Amino acid sequence: MDQDKLNEKYNQYVQAKIPKTKNFPSLFNSFWVGGLICCIGQGLQDGLMALFPTMSLEVAGTWMLIILIVLASFLTGIGIFDRIGVFAGGGTIVPITGFSNSITSPALEFKKEGIIFGLCVKMFTVAGPVIVNGIAVSIIIGIIYLLI
Repeated sequence: MDQDKLNEKYNQYVQAKIPKTKNFPSLFNSFWVGGLICCIGQGLQDGLMALFPTMSLEVAGTWMLIILIVLASFLTGIGIFDRIGVFAGGGTIVPITGFSNSITSPALEFKKEGIIFGLCVKMFTVAGPVIVNGIAVSIIIGIIYLLI
């Protein structure tokens, strides 16, 4: 059998095994769950500003992000965030909770390898390239901004 026929048969096999998704329900769930996460964040920020009237908007926003990150990591650790992610898809990935999940999941998966070689090294396997590219692009934009 030549390579082209083998590749074609393999592609047919893969297409038969890929789970079929319904676009509208998936998009709808993604939209409302992502919106709910954002509303929870806004509610946290407003609540913090109501509890601490002297707190600035920036500080309240920072605390809100910290709370969402910790909450998403906790929910990932007990297995609830993954179920929400299966249901909502991209709705959980877009807010900062998805970034928290992308760091916490590999850390939990590789914790058996020890603190240094498992937890600390493998924690950034998914999010590491995002962080590196974000820093690199921000440096380039900063230099362009400085020159202009």
